[in-house]
Amino acid sequence: MSQVQDCDVKKCRGRPKVFDREAALDKALTLFWTHGYEGTSLADLVAATGAKAPTLYAEFVNKEGLFRAAMARYTEKFCAYREAALDDDQLAVDKAIEGYFRATAACFTDRNSPSGCFFICTSTALSASSSEIANMLKQQNQAQEATLSRFLVARQQRGELNQKVNIESLSRYLACMLQGMSVRAREGALRKDLDSIIDTLMAMWPTLTGLCQGQH
Repeated sequence: MSQVQDCDVKKCRGRPKVFDREAALDKALTLFWTHGYEGTSLADLVAATGAKAPTLYAEFVNKEGLFRAAMARYTEKFCAYREAALDDDQLAVDKAIEGYFRATAACFTDRNSPSGCFFICTSTALSASSSEIANMLKQQNQAQEATLSRFLVARQQRGELNQKVNIESLSRYLACMLQGMSVRAREGALRKDLDSIIDTLMAMWPTLTGLCQGQH
């Protein structure tokens, strides 16, 4: 074989396709977010990511490992944006809460991704056989509530909330608001629909911070 022919053969063979981990995770995240953990098969993941099963196993070990990585990808892509208002010390406590909920409404209704919260949506469609996945999602949902709690405690220590306000109860209430917004978004609610819910929340804010006092 001539040198020219040899070069042509090498060109035809091309370089081996490089596995794009982030692109694969984004596609897996969308699948899990849309269909849930049990509703997404390995065949679905292979078809969506374009990677062969051995490649996915080599990178993520198994389906559970891929789901765990997808959870981390969701946190990386969406949670920082949502929590930016809570991290802004220049915002008053009520404005920070409002900013957090407005950003959440935008994420939940973004047409470029499935509706609602990934953690909430996927945790509602699990059977008893997926207890480990259920525990992972439960921990993530608890983490969202803990984020709100830490924020409220810090603002209470700064004197922006009355010392008698029950932070645990208020955080739990706000977390339930997030869950409700996720369900509504999943059902097709628009951004304006969620914003109207937030309008009501903020109208109630003085009452919530005045009456959540040590009651369980």
